[in-house]
Amino acid sequence: MKKHDIIEKLSLVEHIEGGYFKETYRCVLTINTDRKGGDRNLLTSIYYLLTDDRQINYLHKNKSDIIHYFHGGFPAIYLVIEPSGKLSKFKLGCDFTQGHLPQLLVPGGCWKAAVLEEGEYGLLRESVAPGLEYKDVEIAQPDSFRVNFPSLWDELSSYVKQ
Repeated sequence: MKKHDIIEKLSLVEHIEGGYFKETYRCVLTINTDRKGGDRNLLTSIYYLLTDDRQINYLHKNKSDIIHYFHGGFPAIYLVIEPSGKLSKFKLGCDFTQGHLPQLLVPGGCWKAAVLEEGEYGLLRESVAPGLEYKDVEIAQPDSFRVNFPSLWDELSSYVKQ
């Protein structure tokens, strides 16, 4: 299967963070959070596709926890920055002999980016709890990211959407 087939069959559209996506589930149950904005859907889920022509999921931060699942294609590298500034790297894929992970939890409040380093596509799924609201997403801005993480800027500047 080719990337264009997946985009068509799953009705994916371009995502503001890079790649392609489609929301596949939004729980009708809600939870009242102590966050401004009140009630949130308990859970949301999306398909997410990185491709050789949209290979970067740019650095961003969510308020909610997100579990990323690998579905197929080529593995994706995830870069996760804790609030303390500690950078960790993970590879989502199915070759466990190479240290791949089939799923990854990124806690709310951590910066994250993903990249498809090789191949035509990598198909992923994300589940977000409480459910995703775009007002809870912060996309990294070059100036503030450089100030907040000066020791990481040289390594991660290509993952900040310019």
